[in-house]
Amino acid sequence: MSLYELPKLNLPKLKAPSFWRGKGFLIFLVILISFVSGGVGGVLSGGYFYKDIKSFLERLNIQIPSPQINEESNYSQQENYISQISQEEAVIKVVNNNSPAVVSIIITKDLPIIEQYYINPFEEFFGPDNPFGFEIPQYRQKGTQKQEVGGGSGFIISSDGLILTNKHVVLDEKADYTVLTNDGKKYTAKVLAKDPVQDLAVLKIEGSNFPFVKLGDSSKLQIGQTVIAIGNALGEFRNTVSVGVISGLGRTITASGGGMVETIEDVIQTDAAINQGNSGGPLLNLKGEVIGINTAMASGAQNIGFAIPINKAKKDIEQVKAQGKITFPFLGVRYVLIDKEIKEKNNLPVDYGALVARGQQGESAIFPNSPAEKAGLKEGDIILEFNGEKITTSNTLAKIITKYNPGDRITLKILRENKEKTIEVTLSERTE
Repeated sequence: MSLYELPKLNLPKLKAPSFWRGKGFLIFLVILISFVSGGVGGVLSGGYFYKDIKSFLERLNIQIPSPQINEESNYSQQENYISQISQEEAVIKVVNNNSPAVVSIIITKDLPIIEQYYINPFEEFFGPDNPFGFEIPQYRQKGTQKQEVGGGSGFIISSDGLILTNKHVVLDEKADYTVLTNDGKKYTAKVLAKDPVQDLAVLKIEGSNFPFVKLGDSSKLQIGQTVIAIGNALGEFRNTVSVGVISGLGRTITASGGGMVETIEDVIQTDAAINQGNSGGPLLNLKGEVIGINTAMASGAQNIGFAIPINKAKKDIEQVKAQGKITFPFLGVRYVLIDKEIKEKNNLPVDYGALVARGQQGESAIFPNSPAEKAGLKEGDIILEFNGEKITTSNTLAKIITKYNPGDRITLKILRENKEKTIEVTLSERTE
């Protein structure tokens, strides 16, 4: 007998009842073990032990019910929940990657130095003596000195130092502009071009291998999309970051600043904080692409800011690279966009198009020597289509004309005295 063998005992064989020999015994055993391991409820709730037992019973051709999970339960909701940490990480990544390309633009100007001095008002009567003991303050200029008069933001769009910003930031022809990069370096900036219509301008600083941003596609934006604004807030806090969403698209606003007032069409509305000094800074998506240029904020409101879609700037950038300037096509008419209200008010035959009309101060409806005058357009004409595109309040004449260049020959469909007429026009170049 080996060391670990037990001797065989000749015991009588016992016969168990049929219940214990059948499948009933196995089920009973499963339930008993289940109670020991946490109860029947634990087995049916989808625990680890349940899976092992189910596999064992299936090999014996014994089927047990599968556990039912309520799709509306918290467990199911957690499966579909998207962690906010991923968005936070995306924002941090976008800021880290793009902040080096965001710059502050410092505006300086030669301003007079005013000196205060005092005179004796009684010198004419009493000579140098001053019997009453008081003097009158006077002021005079004592030379000039450069002083900081404002600031804005911008962002580098190419490694050779091209910078995109707002036109109203660099509007003053007599001012000097200095670019301050994120690493604290200063560069003298030259204004290469200002868009004659849009609030956009392109600057240049000397150097190479500058960090630059990637331009996105603003035609694919959606309301509710997360956006990030970076800029020189209040002209004091460089590379301030704010996060929000796109609140609206295709807005039309009247903006003022830098000594100019203009109507800007088709802009992005966002609740990302945009303050004075943010003008010209980038509005980015979570992919790190610039999709807008921060340009205005609503006064007397909270978290209502506006940005020019980046697609509007792409043509300007290409023109500056190719020609060194920004050109804009010019037709030469003043007009009012027609809608149902304008139609009824003026008893017009159509509810769309552009009614050629005088300005609010009585300015001529047709600019002298303009393409419109040369083509024979008249006050009271209604321009229905511009090169086949219907003019409406959402597809304005100003919006359509940006697709063309000076020198392009286009066709206008007009309505004159209730008769349609086609006129060919060669666009000229608009000057500021």
